[in-house]
Amino acid sequence: MSDANARLAALRAKRAGESAAAAQSNGTEEDPTKVWHKTACVLCSNNCGIEVRLDGRKITRVRGDKEHPASKGYTCEKALRIDYYQNGRDRISSPLRRNSDGTFEEVSWDVAIAEVAERLTGIRDSVGGDKILYYGGGGQGNHFPGAYARGVLQTLGVKYRSNALAQEKTGMFWAQGKMFGKQNLGALGDFEHTDCAVFIGKNPWQSHGFPESRNELNKIRNDDERKLVVMDPRVSETAAMADHHLRVRPGTDAWALAALLAIMVEEGLTDEKFLADHCTGWDELRDLISGADIADCARKCGIDEAELRAAARTMGTAKSLSTEEDLGIETAPHSTLNSWLQRLLYLVTGNFAKPGGMNLPLRLAPICGHSGEGETDPVTGNAMLSGLVACAAIPDCIDTDHPNRFRGMIVESANPLHTLPDSKRFREAFAKLECLVVIDVAMTETARAADYVLPACSQYEKPEATFFAGEMPANYFQVRHPILEPLGESLPEAEIHSRLVAAMGGRPAGTDGLADAAQQGREAFIEALGEASSTDPDVGAKLPVVLYDALGPTMGNMAPAAIMFGASMQASMRYPDEVRAAGVEGDGLELANNLFDKLMNSPSGMIYSVSEYSQTWDRIAHPDGNIHLYIEELEDEFRSLADEEPAIGQDRFPFVLSAGERRSSNANDVIRDPEWRKKDKTGSLRINPDDATTLGVVDGDRVRIVSKRGEAEAPAEVTDTVMAGHVTLPHGFGTEYPDEDGEHKIHGVAVNELTDIEDRDWLSLTPHHKHVRVALEPAVG
Repeated sequence: MSDANARLAALRAKRAGESAAAAQSNGTEEDPTKVWHKTACVLCSNNCGIEVRLDGRKITRVRGDKEHPASKGYTCEKALRIDYYQNGRDRISSPLRRNSDGTFEEVSWDVAIAEVAERLTGIRDSVGGDKILYYGGGGQGNHFPGAYARGVLQTLGVKYRSNALAQEKTGMFWAQGKMFGKQNLGALGDFEHTDCAVFIGKNPWQSHGFPESRNELNKIRNDDERKLVVMDPRVSETAAMADHHLRVRPGTDAWALAALLAIMVEEGLTDEKFLADHCTGWDELRDLISGADIADCARKCGIDEAELRAAARTMGTAKSLSTEEDLGIETAPHSTLNSWLQRLLYLVTGNFAKPGGMNLPLRLAPICGHSGEGETDPVTGNAMLSGLVACAAIPDCIDTDHPNRFRGMIVESANPLHTLPDSKRFREAFAKLECLVVIDVAMTETARAADYVLPACSQYEKPEATFFAGEMPANYFQVRHPILEPLGESLPEAEIHSRLVAAMGGRPAGTDGLADAAQQGREAFIEALGEASSTDPDVGAKLPVVLYDALGPTMGNMAPAAIMFGASMQASMRYPDEVRAAGVEGDGLELANNLFDKLMNSPSGMIYSVSEYSQTWDRIAHPDGNIHLYIEELEDEFRSLADEEPAIGQDRFPFVLSAGERRSSNANDVIRDPEWRKKDKTGSLRINPDDATTLGVVDGDRVRIVSKRGEAEAPAEVTDTVMAGHVTLPHGFGTEYPDEDGEHKIHGVAVNELTDIEDRDWLSLTPHHKHVRVALEPAVG
């Protein structure tokens, strides 16, 4: 047995013993199906704490965890169905290798690791590691994989990464970088305490985005002193609760936002003292905003000017305001401009660094990076934002004869052939790769195109966490404990990357010495780690894998959480006072040790930092400490709104499709089994009654949807929650899934068979998923 296999065998044996011990209470053996296990939901970025009961490998009951410091027992209905993720029929249980005829065969881990290492180092040695692209690294429930991948990427010399943020959020990140000094500095709302909650292109009743979302929305609705403003073309669940529902025409958010800002300037609703004391660029910005024709903007966005003025006054006179944008404006025309204007709503009214306003939180680790001016991908020359290659640029970086094209890819915890725009274009490009390696839980559309598929444990079979949490004044973190044994031969990503690094000859020389020191105790390990880092740069470059290989063996079944030791050390050095304010004692390395131990021993999560709202100012990265309001690069686009007429529809494609609506029947793509949906099982096309009458369709009739890139069919759902000329489809459908007899079927519409990669933002390349032009007709037969 290899050292790695021996390590995993010992880990699993220890876990089995711990599971048996957990099933006993005061010396009396308890029915294991009655034991509640603490974990979290993995279906959105909130990661609400939950408790589950198990019967063998099946999750039989789910309830909110009242001891979770943020969700406090809250959960929505989607978390109740996570067994459909855990026990999907397309789980992968052993490594797979593609044969020449396109079929797959099972191979041992030793064979898979050796061959993957040989194929990828072959690309590195012949044309350079920068010709390999890493995509993914985690989703809405798992962020450890992307960190552990660092060891493999360093060994191969990989320079370029991308993930789903680069098709949704990088324009927003770029705008906040201009304003706050770093693209990974984002202000988040204090919705628990705000007097005015504003949601732009977002429906938090379904998409959540902050703790106890539905509870907080109900509190605001039931308090006459608090107000809710929603900008959305749909009558969403949140919009139906709003004091002001600004029912904007699809794709015209920039005009509506420009009008709101111009009204605030015209009516004196701006906080001039705040702007003078804390901001630069206000004079230039005020002149730019004042030039907007309010009446014309109102005409173009389809909202009565009086409604816009009433909403602006509510926002401008509120004691506090918190706001959040989402994909409704980020994946629509004027995407990056929208994100800039949305931030100006809370800044020109002075709702920053205060209770109920917008604040810059402390995080244990950033969820994105920062790209300097002029950084571009190596082939198309498009801007890299937040350290990521734009998703819409990836096919052109592969399918070309450019000498710097990507020849190989590692895709981890992601399914780009299904989730990125214009799936046809991505399939064409991926077919040109010399080697595609997929690390995932299930046999996804991307895995089916891979040369090798390496099976990872599910998020309930290993320690896991995300770095989304960004609350003020107290922030929290949860390291989830494994509650189930790994399926078959699946492995934690930490182990997969450790084996790949070793097989590629990249294991830092001092790793064994560090492992020996860890066996002697934490103090000896810290001393040895400090010495090794100072003498061998490779240790720091591959620190996550080093921690797993050296400290992990002392941690039993929590070994894949060894990376949190590095995060704890960083936190104790960057903001020790805030960590101590959360009740963690010590100084320096003692503080780091104590924080790490508390994180490991707090299965419901813990408050790890407490700040004053005013400390938000300390986190601005501009040397002058001010917010830079004016973004020169967006000036021309803003001015062009005056002459531009919104592109609502075209003769050939008269409807606007929002491709990817959040509903109660969908979440992210990790649940592939269609049976998890209790209603809307095939993903209906929501259509206005007037349009349905014109087409001659009623509820349940199938409608043919045609775009310039493809076509599909979906059952009609006739509803006045969408306006005439606007239709919606949910995301997360159209995946291939085996039925009980093993026959693979596709359920619902894969919306990216309809989207066009060329319809995108000029700066961030964010695709216009919420503004896809389509034609509709009754389906024949």
